[in-house]
Amino acid sequence: MLACGISALAPAISLAQESGEEIAAGNDEKGIADPKDKPTLMRMLLDGNPLGLVIVGIILLLSLASTYFIIVLAMTITRSRLMPDHVMSEMERMLADGEIGSAVAFGHEPENYSLSTEVILAGLQRYQSSEFGFAEYRSAVEEAGEDQVGRLYRKTEVLNVIGSIAPMLGLTGTVLGMIEAFNTIAGREGMARPEELAGGIGQALITTLLGLVVAIPTMVAFSFFRNKIDSLVAEAGKRIERIMSPLGRKK
Repeated sequence: MLACGISALAPAISLAQESGEEIAAGNDEKGIADPKDKPTLMRMLLDGNPLGLVIVGIILLLSLASTYFIIVLAMTITRSRLMPDHVMSEMERMLADGEIGSAVAFGHEPENYSLSTEVILAGLQRYQSSEFGFAEYRSAVEEAGEDQVGRLYRKTEVLNVIGSIAPMLGLTGTVLGMIEAFNTIAGREGMARPEELAGGIGQALITTLLGLVVAIPTMVAFSFFRNKIDSLVAEAGKRIERIMSPLGRKK
């Protein structure tokens, strides 16, 4: 039955193919473009202003930089990196037992380095060197904490810069593309064909799109890491205060 159906449809299929070929030939004679020959993104970029390609290249580089910094920040801004639990527990035990010198030596070991240990060490060193131990160490802890938090914020600032620059570069490409299109219209005395304008207009839209594609996830990541820093710093502050509370009882 399948063979009979195919043989019955064969004349109709042949007629449809001949009709399609005739329509395509007629379109070619009239100068109408075949839908299959629609321009690609790369073709529109190449047909536009050469500076547009430079802008696209810069946006792509920014996307790589954004991806790199997002990965680095995701690996470094973590609870285990900013306040490793085993280090905090050991320092808390040492200070509770009055082993201040041992706690300082323990904190200076490279494998125990973290934001929290830096803050604690600043307080312990001030406590040991000042006759006003309790009053002095608290101000040292606050100063060191502000410095460490500022460093974390500065690491995320790269994402803020990329997120701000990317859409501006896209807008620059848009302006260049529109200038290219209007120059084409002027050169043709207002009689430019759509395909002659496709390069400039296509470039304008593509650069805007690329700028937004880079900027949106970058700004989302920037906001996420800022909020994460605030949360972890607040938690670390409470933990550090509890760890160093025995010092206040000794004076």
